[in-house]
Amino acid sequence: MSTVTDLKTDKYESNRREAIRAAASVFAAKGYHGASTADIASELGIKQGSLYHYIKSKEEALYEVCLLGIEDYVSRMKSIAGSRQSSEAKLLAVVTSHLASYREKNEAMKVHNDERLYLPKERRGELKRLGTLYRTLLEEILQSGINAGTYRADIDVKFVSKTMIGVCNSWGHHLVRYPELDMFEIVQKCADYFVHGLIETTR
Repeated sequence: MSTVTDLKTDKYESNRREAIRAAASVFAAKGYHGASTADIASELGIKQGSLYHYIKSKEEALYEVCLLGIEDYVSRMKSIAGSRQSSEAKLLAVVTSHLASYREKNEAMKVHNDERLYLPKERRGELKRLGTLYRTLLEEILQSGINAGTYRADIDVKFVSKTMIGVCNSWGHHLVRYPELDMFEIVQKCADYFVHGLIETTR
C-alpha cells in the first residue's frame, strides 16, 4: 500500500522526468549554448525558480538529457541481443531500432549525439561507458553469427560494429532532414548490405 511519502516521491520523479524531457526539447531546438534554464522553465510552463527544484543547473540538465537518450538506446539493444532470434533477425532489429529513434525524433538522443562534448570529462565518462556497452552488444550479435556459420569467420567484429553504427547514424540524419524518405526501405537496404555485402552469390 502506497504511503503519502511514496506518492510525493512518485510525483517528484514524474515532474523531474518532465523537466528533463522539456530540456531535451529546448536543447534539440536551440543547442546547449543557445538555450537557458529560463527556456526550459518556459517549455514546462513554470517559473525559472521552480525549475531548480528538479534540475540544479543547465549542465545537470544536459547530462540528464544525454543519459536519458543513451540509456533508452542501450535498453533496446539489450532486449534485442538477449532475444532468441537468429543473428540475421537481430541485425535487422538493431538497424530498425537505431533508425527509428531518428524518425521518432528522439530529442534526447539527438542532444546526446550533438551536445555531449560540452559536458565535463567525468560526466562524459559514464555516457562513453554506455556507448561502449551498446557497441559491445552489437559485437556479440556479430560473433554469434560467426559461431553459427552465418557470417565469415575472418570478419573484424569491432570494425564492422563501428561501421554499422556510423552508417546508421548517417542515414538517421537523412531521415530527420528528409521526412519523405521511406524508413523501412532504408532499414531493409542497410540490413541487406550488412548481411549479404556486395558480392553476387552463385545459386
